[in-house]
Amino acid sequence: MSDKTRWTISSGSRFEEMAGYSRAVVEDPWVFVSGTAGYDFAGGGTISRDPAEQTRQCLKTIAATLEKAGSSLSDIVRVRVYVASREDVMAVSKVLGETFSDPRPTNTTIVCGFAMEEMKVELEVTALKQKSA
Repeated sequence: MSDKTRWTISSGSRFEEMAGYSRAVVEDPWVFVSGTAGYDFAGGGTISRDPAEQTRQCLKTIAATLEKAGSSLSDIVRVRVYVASREDVMAVSKVLGETFSDPRPTNTTIVCGFAMEEMKVELEVTALKQKSA
């Protein structure tokens, strides 16, 4: 971590450098995580064709990012879900339902197009770190 009030985290995505953004911006106690697609950058940038698997990979990347920020998936208070097709909403929603428990975060789901045809889902989250006891 850094002594700075505001600091950033990178996941090594080729898109971060190309488009000039950070995977996350941390301004304690808040963590703002950019839209995260289902690419497995640790595995060479591969992506599954299955929307549920893409969602799981999005969540793995987000969880690793939040851990670097001193946070976790349980700190997420808002999720924005972007899907390429209405047909994928239920598969993505099921994975999210399995992941989050009370208090569940807010959720906005939007059907949209993506720059990369293989993308079926992208998740953007905001987390509020829990206060230490």
